[in-house]
Amino acid sequence: MTPLALTADLARKARLAGCLYLVIIVTGLGAELGLRAPLIDFSDADATAAAILAAPVQFRLAIASDLMMALSDAGLAILLYLIFRTVAPGLALSAMVFRLIQTVLIATSLTALLAAWLVLSRADELTDAPVLALVFLGLHAYGYDLGLVFFGVNSLIMGSLVWRSGLIARAFGAGLGIAGLVYVTGSGLRFFAPEFSPVFLPAYGLTILAETAFCLRLLSQKGPK
Repeated sequence: MTPLALTADLARKARLAGCLYLVIIVTGLGAELGLRAPLIDFSDADATAAAILAAPVQFRLAIASDLMMALSDAGLAILLYLIFRTVAPGLALSAMVFRLIQTVLIATSLTALLAAWLVLSRADELTDAPVLALVFLGLHAYGYDLGLVFFGVNSLIMGSLVWRSGLIARAFGAGLGIAGLVYVTGSGLRFFAPEFSPVFLPAYGLTILAETAFCLRLLSQKGPK
């Protein structure tokens, strides 16, 4: 383990990482909660189809926001590796790989959203188009959760790196570790015990708190005078 010494270059990288993290938080939550969630009701295919067709710009903007999140996530994965690689090179590389896998899975799952839109836009040519579209929307949701399994592992590793680094207070590392456990547990429930997912949902508030705190701490890094 090699504790980090704060340099001007390291501080610049940390602030840039914080900027990308902020973009990820805003676009990710905005796409999922602000733009997409009001349109989708997994218990009512017809209502979901009507809502999406009535707000095509909103639906496409959600896809664009997720794409921006994925692009920023790829950049952040590389930056965090560059920042923490001297602490534990193997762990830093592992964290980058797991985060990039998550990025690829989430970006790939956007094709399911596009498929849902294509189905609904040709509803007059297809039988049960709303139901088929809802299947694609569900596929996207599962793809997102699959990505969060890898992100959960990334968060656990990043928590360890931050804890060891000496660059940031250990509380931030502990927060990331807790967030990682929430992501892995939540996705596991989604796949293997979906009846418990609604009960676990409030735990995701811990992930928002931990990641936002880490983001703000990165943004506040200042180099030596």
